[in-house]
Amino acid sequence: MTPITFHPAFAESSHRFSILIPTWNNLPHLQLLVRSIREHSRYQHQIVVHVNEGSDGTRQWVEQQNFSYSYSEKNVGVCFAFNAAASLAKSDFLLLIDDDNFLLPDWDFYLWQEVEKIGHPYFSVSATKIEPRKTFNPCVIAPQDFGHSPETFRESELLAQYKNYQHADWNGSSWYPLVVHRRMWDMVGGLSTEFTPGMYSDPDFMMKLWQAGVRYYKGVSASRSYHFISKSVRRVKKNDGRRQFLLKWGMSNSTFRTEYLRMGTPFDGALPEPQGSALKWKRLKDKVKLLWR
Repeated sequence: MTPITFHPAFAESSHRFSILIPTWNNLPHLQLLVRSIREHSRYQHQIVVHVNEGSDGTRQWVEQQNFSYSYSEKNVGVCFAFNAAASLAKSDFLLLIDDDNFLLPDWDFYLWQEVEKIGHPYFSVSATKIEPRKTFNPCVIAPQDFGHSPETFRESELLAQYKNYQHADWNGSSWYPLVVHRRMWDMVGGLSTEFTPGMYSDPDFMMKLWQAGVRYYKGVSASRSYHFISKSVRRVKKNDGRRQFLLKWGMSNSTFRTEYLRMGTPFDGALPEPQGSALKWKRLKDKVKLLWR
């Protein structure tokens, strides 16, 4: 394990969110994300970066911005990265985000409005991503292609159109950008490092929150970001997160996603306890998978 060093900077206690950003030699994306935070936020926020390796000048740039940051000479994965950055957070509200996002105007206003309305720490609230291509994810607005990199980004076109896409608030918040209360983060121990470098660490985190009593998992449509779908994940040797999740929780991620989080369905309040024949059938299949494993 590569040692992690910590470099705190002064941060106002009045900051609404502590924005945690892991990055791995992805400086143009990071710079674009930070610019979007500065230009499109209604409130002031603390920015905390975990620099993996930083051989492209990322560490020097982060120091120039006077951000709090943690640093590892080699890539330690997103679990250690988010956990390290969170240790430098000053706000009670942590916002987790990947460096290949571009936050759109008033993204923070709509998230903060939701947090204030909830009035307790038992929640997970996400912004809604716009992506250039269609994937399996039912929670995003796609395909809406405004570029695949900072070099090909058609920012002015995006800013003129992003409000026009109809999308309801949705169940199953587990996608970044994501806000959780620091109390819940501490209670469940952040991201589970056994999932390093990070595959399936986000549904595992959601399950830990569920076990701690969270039932309010909301995706906020009005809060939006453009997600470039960076290729950073292709540079790492992936852990078998699907298998790890099954062995750890006794159910598949698919069962948890569809029957518990009801991911991507229209939001209608706190989630109920799952029940019904579909759940029983899926749990039976999961037991068979466990025996086979």
